[in-house]
Amino acid sequence: MIAQEPRDFAELTGFGKVLASYGNGMTDPHFETHGTTVLQLRYDQGVLTLADRRATAGNLIMYDQAEKIIALDDSTVVAISGAFAKSVDVCRFLKHSFKYYRRTVLQEMSLEGKLMEISRALAGNAPMAMQGIGLFLPIVAAYDKKRGEFGVYFFDGAGARFQNGSYACAGSGSERIRGVFEYIARTKGRFETRPLDEVLADGLQMLDIAADLDSATGGFNKTLPVTRVLDQHGTREIPEDQLRAATLKVLAG
Repeated sequence: MIAQEPRDFAELTGFGKVLASYGNGMTDPHFETHGTTVLQLRYDQGVLTLADRRATAGNLIMYDQAEKIIALDDSTVVAISGAFAKSVDVCRFLKHSFKYYRRTVLQEMSLEGKLMEISRALAGNAPMAMQGIGLFLPIVAAYDKKRGEFGVYFFDGAGARFQNGSYACAGSGSERIRGVFEYIARTKGRFETRPLDEVLADGLQMLDIAADLDSATGGFNKTLPVTRVLDQHGTREIPEDQLRAATLKVLAG
């Protein structure tokens, strides 16, 4: 069999397959747009969520302004990795579901109810995920107003839920930094015992390491990462000037 040379740049890069898959009404799972890397860290007053902004399709960088952190309500923050379109669609549904429950029952859905809804959404997506299409893995930061407690949760593709008291991470870049979480906790103290500024610096450092070791993870030399804080007062982004100062310090180091 004689191998044929690529006829144009689209064939050389594989982008022609993307166009062909869309033209046939099908989505090639190898060229589905994916987002990485996301992580959540407890601190002494709440939970910090960070994410890079790169979205990839195969070996292509599709977008460098992806929003991977979504606040479902004032006490629940989701960070998404994996199939970007599907995860955003599911998060929109969950956000609407929480709001609909609050308006019809006149009270907020319980934390257990919210987590069950997320697990149900993942379980409903399992058949597509088994085919290699639409697989996404969220991590969730939540505040239980009744107990006055914060939780960090992660899931598998079938919807099984797990809880970690200090941190969670997902995405291809997370595989490169899993051990760093434990190292920092053992050398500097558990994340939930330390202030936000210190935990933010650690989170940015890990995101920078992930970007160095994983090509699908974007750094923050050009674009600031996405951040969101969850505390007893609700959820908010870290001010740009504070975040920029923290990133410059990490890059200088």
